Amino acid sequence: EKPCMLTEYMEQYPLYSITVPRGSFKPKEAYKMAQIPMEGISTTKRDYIVHEVLPQKLKPPEKHDKSDKSMDLTSTYKQDYNSYPIFQVPPCLPCVTRHIPSTKMDTRTTYEDDYVLWNEPKTEPIRPNDRFHPSEEKFDHRTIVQDDYLYRGPVATQSCKPLNLVQKTEGPIETVTNYRMNYVPHPLQKCYVHKKEKYKVNEVPFDGLTTHKASYKGMVGEPAKLVKPYQLKLLPDLPFSSTTEFQEKYQAWPRHPVFTKKPDVYLPPLEKMDLHTTTQVHYKHPNGKPAKMCQSLAHLKKSTEPFNSSSVMKEDYKPWLCKRLKPVIHAPELTFPAKPMDCLTTFQTHYVPHPLTVVKSYKPGWSGPNHHTLLDAKTTYATSYTPKGPVRCLASYKDPPGYIFEGTDADGHKLYLPASKSECLQGGH
Repeated sequence: EKPCMLTEYMEQYPLYSITVPRGSFKPKEAYKMAQIPMEGISTTKRDYIVHEVLPQKLKPPEKHDKSDKSMDLTSTYKQDYNSYPIFQVPPCLPCVTRHIPSTKMDTRTTYEDDYVLWNEPKTEPIRPNDRFHPSEEKFDHRTIVQDDYLYRGPVATQSCKPLNLVQKTEGPIETVTNYRMNYVPHPLQKCYVHKKEKYKVNEVPFDGLTTHKASYKGMVGEPAKLVKPYQLKLLPDLPFSSTTEFQEKYQAWPRHPVFTKKPDVYLPPLEKMDLHTTTQVHYKHPNGKPAKMCQSLAHLKKSTEPFNSSSVMKEDYKPWLCKRLKPVIHAPELTFPAKPMDCLTTFQTHYVPHPLTVVKSYKPGWSGPNHHTLLDAKTTYATSYTPKGPVRCLASYKDPPGYIFEGTDADGHKLYLPASKSECLQGGH
């Protein structure tokens, strides 16, 4: 009746009585209470000592006393920089006497004197006298294509498609398929209809119990014990103070009343306000009259004649009586065959599939690698081209060997001559 505690793991790996389970290295969670009583001083109270802060002494504003003396409007600029009389400065340039000739100036240019026009008659342009003269005949609205390319009727083309030589059987087509032969229809059976049972009322009365009420019964048990260690509380004899450290040390300074200036009493002016503007005072119209109409009333009379709506444009440029030409539609040139299309391509009718032919390979067989012969590592480059050392550029030397310094040119370039040429030049001299 008891549950079986044997599993596959217990069968394969049984426990041995010799082995001792290894102890846990995890430290025990035991609360150690300090024996020294806790100080009520914080780091802020210990490091930051309270100093006596006195309120700032405000300097009372001085009273303004009006003086009877007039203001001196002079400045240091007026005192230091005095004005001096200004004189016209004579010119420092020497007086140059210019000789103005009395003869009339020749305004002709060198181009007009040297390049003189030839006295030749003007050449007339060689232009054919082909002035366009529109024909007086009536325009027939026909094109060159309509005149040259006459319609000659439909062309009977011969079809190049090869004839279909497939012989049709005269007998009727067999309509029997594999599906009709193998799959025979079977008679359908009637579906089973499940009969519903009639509802029967339970004669046992309902007890109103649930699974929770039946399984979990209220058993009397001990209350849970607290794991937290007991800590003694040292209560002071003094009553609790409602003030804080901030309220004790940082007290409000006494505030002085704000100085406010009393507004002056408004006194209305005794004189009345002049509501006239400068335009009303200066610009007056003593003899002002409304403007009269300068146009005579004779032109405004309505004429009894009907309005002539004709214009020069309507009289000269009259619309032509042109009829819309109908498009020239030719008869269809293609003649469609009466037989239906077989939808077969040339590839399907001519190219019959043939079986694949295996081609014999005439390639000689590989005899395998020859391991006895050694590989010759010599190449044409290694035998023909001997290595040469790097040649230093002569321009990198301060004094290149085999050359003698001759001098510098106008651009600052240094000129050198070979030692052999310089010796020949010295020997020739």
